[in-house]
Amino acid sequence: MGHEHKGEKTEQHSHHLMVADLKKRFWISLVLTIPILLLSTMIQEILGISDIIGFRGDIYILFSLATLVFVYGGYPFIRGFLDEMKSKKFGMMTLITVAITTAYSYSSAVAFGLEGKIFFWELATLIDIMLLGHWIEMKSVMGASSAIEDLAKLLPSHAHKLMKDNNTEDTPLQELTTGDLVLVKPGEKVPVDGIVVEGETTVDESMLTGESKPVLKERGNAVIGGSINGEGSIIVKVMKTGKDSFLSQVVELVEEALKSKSKTQDLANRAAVWLTVIALACGAITFFVWTAIMSKNIAFAVERTVTVMVITCPHALGLAVPLVVSVSTVLSAKNGFLIRNRVAFENARKIQAIIFDKTGTLTKGSFEVTDVITFGSVSKEEILKYAATIEYHSQHPIAKGIVSSVGEFYKIEKFKSISGKGAEGVIDRKHVMIASPGYIREKDIEIDNEAYKKIASQGKTIVFVLIDGKVEGAIALADTIRPESKRAISSLKKMNIKCVMLTGDNKQVAKWVAEEIDIDEYFAEVLPNEKSEKVKEIQSRGLTVAVVGDGVNDAPALAQADIGIAIGAGTDVAIEVADIILIKNNPEDVAKVITLSHNTYRKMVQNLTWATGYNVFAIPLAAGVLYSAGILLTPAMGAVLMSLSTVIVSINARLLR
Repeated sequence: MGHEHKGEKTEQHSHHLMVADLKKRFWISLVLTIPILLLSTMIQEILGISDIIGFRGDIYILFSLATLVFVYGGYPFIRGFLDEMKSKKFGMMTLITVAITTAYSYSSAVAFGLEGKIFFWELATLIDIMLLGHWIEMKSVMGASSAIEDLAKLLPSHAHKLMKDNNTEDTPLQELTTGDLVLVKPGEKVPVDGIVVEGETTVDESMLTGESKPVLKERGNAVIGGSINGEGSIIVKVMKTGKDSFLSQVVELVEEALKSKSKTQDLANRAAVWLTVIALACGAITFFVWTAIMSKNIAFAVERTVTVMVITCPHALGLAVPLVVSVSTVLSAKNGFLIRNRVAFENARKIQAIIFDKTGTLTKGSFEVTDVITFGSVSKEEILKYAATIEYHSQHPIAKGIVSSVGEFYKIEKFKSISGKGAEGVIDRKHVMIASPGYIREKDIEIDNEAYKKIASQGKTIVFVLIDGKVEGAIALADTIRPESKRAISSLKKMNIKCVMLTGDNKQVAKWVAEEIDIDEYFAEVLPNEKSEKVKEIQSRGLTVAVVGDGVNDAPALAQADIGIAIGAGTDVAIEVADIILIKNNPEDVAKVITLSHNTYRKMVQNLTWATGYNVFAIPLAAGVLYSAGILLTPAMGAVLMSLSTVIVSINARLLR
C-alpha cells in the first residue's frame, strides 16, 4: 500500500501543478490581451480611439504580443492536440488548435503584407477564454484526492505501550507489533485493532460501524482502531497492524471503488468532436471551391476559409459548460449544498435509487428519551426525574440523553457508578438505582408489561428505575429520527425514486426507523466492508444509485455509488469521498440536488445546442454561399457573430434557477 499511496500523492501533486499552470497562463495571457485589444484596428474603430492609439509600426508590436499569447497561452492546447493526434481521438484540443493556428498564421501573413484582415484580438480572447474554461474544469475534477489521508487521521499517532515493568511508554503506531499490550485511557481513540485483556468500558464505534449505541467492551471483546473509548480504562492486546487493520481495509475499498468509477465524457467534448469534423471539412471545402471551381485568387479563398474557421472558433462552446457550472455552484451553496464532482452532479438527474445511512443521516446521531413506562404508583415524570438525578454525574451517552430530558433534579446522596450495570444513589431516603437489562436478567426479574414488550421489540435502548429494590419504571431511548427525514423520503418518492436504508445497527432499530419514515427497503447489521457490496447489489438491478452518509463506514459505499452525497457534519473522509456535500445536515436537500441537476443539465444542453447549432447558418454564410446575391460575410462580421454566440450563452447561463 505504501507504493500505491506514493503514486496517489504524485498524481495529486501533478494535478495541483496543472491547475496552477493553467491559472498562471490565464492571467499572463489576459494581461497581454489588453494591449492587443487596444492596438487592434476594429476595436479602435468601435471605441473611436484610432487617432489616439494608432502609431507607425504598431502592427509589429501587435504581432509580437499576439505571438507571445499564441505560444505561451496556446501551449496547453497545442500539446493536447499532439496527444489527440497520437491517440487518434480528435476533440476539443484539435478544434482549439486549428482555430488559433489558422487565426495566428493568417493574421501574421496579413501583418507582413498579405491582403486581408487581422484576427489577433480574436486569437487572444479565444485563448484567454479557453484557459479560463480548462482551469475551472481541472479544479472540478480533483474530487476525492485527500480521502485516504483523512482516513489515516482517524488513528492517533502514538499508543501507550505497556512495558514489562508495568509502566507505559508512548510508542509510534508503526512500531507496534502483534501481541503488544497498549493502555487506552477514557476519552481516547483506540489506536489499534485488538482484544481487551483487562478493564471494562463502553466504546463509541458509530463512525466506523454505524452502530448508534455505545458498545460494552470487557475482557475478551474485540475493539477497532479509530473507535472512541468511553468512561473506563482498558488494556488492549494488539491483534492486527498495518494493511491487516480495519481502517486499512476500508482504505483499500475506497481506493478500489474510486478507481473503478466510470468517467463520464463531457458533453462539450462530444460536441467538439463533431464541430471539429465540420469545421475542418467546411474550411477545406471552402478553400477548394473558391480556388479550383470559382477560380478566385488565393487571398480571397484564404479569407473565406479563415472566416469559416473563425466563426467556428469555440468561444461559446468553451463557456457553455463552465458558465453553467459556475452559476449552479453558487445556487447550490445558497441552497445548502456544495458540488465537488461536476460529472456526478450532472448525473444526479438520472438517480433512480437513493441509499441512506441511518445514524447521523436520517437520525440525529444522539440519544433522546422516546418512552417512559411506569410499573407502579410512581408517575412518569418522577421516574424520569429520579433517573436524571442519578445519571447527572455520568458521562455516558445514554445518561446524557436522560439528563437532557428534564429541567430540575432531586438532591442525591451516596452516588455510585456500577460499571456495565448502571448507577445508584440515595434520594429522599430512598435507594434509587438505574439498571441495565443485563442486571435485570442477572437478578431473574421478569417484566410482564405490554408497553414494555412493544418498545423492546423496536430495539430501543432501555434502562430500568428501581426504588428500594423494586422495579418502578423503564425509560426507552433511541437515536431519534430527524424531523426532516420523513418529508425528504416523501419528496423523493414523488420523483419516483426508490429509497433504501443501510445501517450497521440491529434489525429491530432498522425496522422501527424504516416504518416511521416509510422507507421502501432496508438492510440492517451491515458491516462496513459489506456496504459497498450492497450498493453494487442495487446497481446490479439496473438502477442509477446515490448514497447519502456521514461516517467512515460509509466511505466505500459513497465511493462505489454513482453519486456520493455526504452530510456536512460527518467525518472529513466521508466528505472527501463524496461528490456532493449537504452543509445543513438536512436530508431534504437531496431533492434540491436532483432538481438543480435537472435544471443545470437542461441549461448545458441549451448552451451546447446554441454554441454548435448557430454554425448551421453561420458557416454557409462565412463560406460565401450567397456571394452571387451580393451577400458576403466578412471575417470581421464572422468574429462579431462568434462573439454574439458567446454573449447569448453567457446570458442563458445566468438565467439558471
